[in-house]
Amino acid sequence: MNTHKFLTACVAFFALVLPVRAAQITAERSEHGVTVKIDGKLFTEYLTDSATKPILWPIIGPTGKPMTRAWPMEAKSKGTKDHPHHRSLWFTHGSVNGIDFWTDVPADKRGRIVHRDFVTVQSGPEAEIIARDDWLSPQGKKVCEDQQRLVFGVQGTSRWIDYAITLRASEGPLAFGDTKEGSFGLRMADSMRVDAKKGGRIINSRGLTDAAAWGKTAEWVDYHGPLDGQTVGIAIMNHPSSFRYPTAWHVRTYGLFAANPFAEHEFAGDSTHPVSYTLPQGKEIVFRYRVLLHRGDEKEGRVAEAFAEYAKRKN
Repeated sequence: MNTHKFLTACVAFFALVLPVRAAQITAERSEHGVTVKIDGKLFTEYLTDSATKPILWPIIGPTGKPMTRAWPMEAKSKGTKDHPHHRSLWFTHGSVNGIDFWTDVPADKRGRIVHRDFVTVQSGPEAEIIARDDWLSPQGKKVCEDQQRLVFGVQGTSRWIDYAITLRASEGPLAFGDTKEGSFGLRMADSMRVDAKKGGRIINSRGLTDAAAWGKTAEWVDYHGPLDGQTVGIAIMNHPSSFRYPTAWHVRTYGLFAANPFAEHEFAGDSTHPVSYTLPQGKEIVFRYRVLLHRGDEKEGRVAEAFAEYAKRKN
């Protein structure tokens, strides 16, 4: 055996017998919430108060670049400056007992989601945050409450964030209006948008692309495009145990990317006959999503395979 073949064989052998070191993911309390790092480098921050709700921002992808829009958190950032309520990654809805928790309507008309406390902030091979929030009316009256469990992990070159959001009708029945303005939302980095015409693309698990994916149900949707010269993507997956799985998607070519199970009639073009969903007092509903940040398009990112693995996850 020549020297080159011998060295190749040695590398292959040690790759098989030596354990691969798992990334260490830390979650640490900060002045503004919780900072999450992978091997000492920033992954994301859970901000307890960004205008009217908690958000995740920035969100650093596998190439080391932020994958969600910086505005309006960074007032001087370049790029689009529409929809100031599109703050990186968040969960709200546009009509809860008639109150708008989604858009930036005047303060006397909009609801606020106020951080109450952290139940868990834990580091490890998978980091975990459990936070509790109160949903308040424009007058400050409590409408309902939630618990958000976030788990952060790494698989190969991809990174993922699991969300389990438990919404409880703690104060009385909750009516969720039939509106496209919701619910689990993310705003893509500007260069990745389809409308930027730089190669951005939307594709869902049913094969629908770009504008055709809007309002349709699917197990997952992938939004990929160029970011500083490299193609990367974000997939949002809906877990089979989630409320109204598979969800419909309020995903737009201008960069909004949201899962919304409460807009059946509006998505169908029948907004003249809206149908709300009412959660009885004391009851809960659970929404479960995985946000996968990957290299390449949905094929290179192995999104379908990642969904199959996620769908088997119990918690």
